[in-house]
Amino acid sequence: MEVLTFTEEFSSPVVAKRLFTAMVLEADTLIPKLAPQAVKSIETIEGNGGPGTIQKLTFVDG
Repeated sequence: MEVLTFTEEFSSPVVAKRLFTAMVLEADTLIPKLAPQAVKSIETIEGNGGPGTIQKLTFVDG
C-alpha cells in the first residue's frame, strides 16, 4: 500500500469550480479516458468520494 501526496500550482483559462470538479470529483472517470495507455480503471472500494474514501487504481499491463 502506498500513500501519495503532491502539490502543484498552475494557471488555467477554465473556471476554478469546473476544474476542481473534473480533477478531483470526477477523476475516477476522467483519468482512464485521458490516459488509457496508462490507467485501466479507478474503482471505489469504500466510501462515497468524501474524506476516507478508498479507491483502487489499476494500471494497464506492460
